[in-house]
Amino acid sequence: MTTVWLPCGDYHENYTEDQGWWQSRLIKGKMILLLLIVFVAIPLLSKYEIILDEYWLSVANVIGYTVMGALGVQLLIGYAGLITLGHAAFIAVGAYTSTLLILRFPWPQVVLDLGLAYPISILVAAIVAGFWSVLFGLPSARVKGFYLILTTMAAQFITVDFILTQYVSRIGGRGQAFSLPPGTIKIGPWDIETDVQRYYLMIILLTFSVIIMANLVRSRVGRAWIAIRDNDIAAETLGINIVWYKLLNFFVAGFLAGLAGAFWVCNCAALSPEHFPWFLSLWLVGVILIGGGGIDGAIFGSIFMVLIMEFLQMAAIPLSEYYPKVLISFAFIKEMAFGLAICAFLIYEPRGLSYRWWQIKNYFNLWPFSY
Repeated sequence: MTTVWLPCGDYHENYTEDQGWWQSRLIKGKMILLLLIVFVAIPLLSKYEIILDEYWLSVANVIGYTVMGALGVQLLIGYAGLITLGHAAFIAVGAYTSTLLILRFPWPQVVLDLGLAYPISILVAAIVAGFWSVLFGLPSARVKGFYLILTTMAAQFITVDFILTQYVSRIGGRGQAFSLPPGTIKIGPWDIETDVQRYYLMIILLTFSVIIMANLVRSRVGRAWIAIRDNDIAAETLGINIVWYKLLNFFVAGFLAGLAGAFWVCNCAALSPEHFPWFLSLWLVGVILIGGGGIDGAIFGSIFMVLIMEFLQMAAIPLSEYYPKVLISFAFIKEMAFGLAICAFLIYEPRGLSYRWWQIKNYFNLWPFSY
């Protein structure tokens, strides 16, 4: 018989129980409370400006966007050992696919009246970004390590700097940006224009992304990815088709990146390649280095990095009254803070914030027993 809750752990009789999301009533209660805070409390506090205001809701949207991008990087690097430095390219593909479908595709009038163009474009953008990721994941069948890094970097330069900048951005006689006027982004009868509406969309897409990734990594597919990460030769000897699973990993990572890009469209008045620089790819890798392993690592790392940059910007604004060049050079300050944060975590907390969170949870679960 499975126990409901014990202070020093849970005991299960089969693999399904061991891999369950909410393994006890205590965990279920904590997760329901967390969902209520995320879906109800934060939007209400921001709407009525109790403690929070809409500025912090916009910060939450940036955090969610960063988490969705970082989940794909975590899937590639953390679970399959496939190092990437070009993930921003797949986010850009998702954003531009969604934008082109909204602005240029001849939708039937009934689809436009029902406000389904943007929701459909999100799904299509994720699929297109997934296949585009597979295209640049093909070399992973023959190369790995440093050479795979160069391949993913090529994805960034070919996709963003060449295809999107020189060709896609100029569709329709435009210069470098697609204008997204109010009323363009709709879901059903609602125009996605306020930070609250963007927040709910972000939470829904982020929850969907987490469910996809959490179910995959605890399945047969996830175990195959982990085996390839630990020792690809041994995994192939055991009968795992490493080429298939690597390409599947690239597809899922690109799919998640496409969701992030399609969401970012509703935050832009105009979409341009400048939204997806190579630094964004480095940023996402830094986020998972700081956050640590697993899904919670991507979440903690995104929260930490986005809030640090916001606090730095808040500190720079009053300083600009005495030192006007502070705001001008803030981009360099941001990059310096990013590098220092990575160095500090690699030296003092190499396992990341998720490991620290794991220690805190264990402390409370095992208290008062020190071991």
